[in-house]
Amino acid sequence: MNDNAFNALAHKQRRTFLLDFLESNSQDVKVNSSTGASALTDVEKHAHIMMYHTHLPKLEDYGYIEWDRPANEVFKGPQFGEIQPLLEWVDDHGEHSNHP
Repeated sequence: MNDNAFNALAHKQRRTFLLDFLESNSQDVKVNSSTGASALTDVEKHAHIMMYHTHLPKLEDYGYIEWDRPANEVFKGPQFGEIQPLLEWVDDHGEHSNHP
C-alpha cells in the first residue's frame, strides 16, 4: 500500500465518498441539500466546489475512481482494489459517523 491510499482517506469528504463505493459500483456526484431545501447552504456549496475541484480529481489521479464529468457519474477506478482492504477496515473499525 502506498501513501496515496492514506492521502485519499485523510479528508472526511473523500473518505465518506470512497466508503460509499464499498456497496456500489457507481455514484451520482450531485450535491443535495442536507436540510431538504431546494437551495444549497453556503457550507454545502463549498463542499460541492471542493468535491469537483479537489477531491474527485485527486481520487481520479490515484486511479481509485473514473469520473464521467458530462454525466456527473463516478465509477470504481482500476486501482480501487488497492484501497479496498483499507476502506473495509475503516468501515468496520474507523470513525465515520456520516457513513451508515
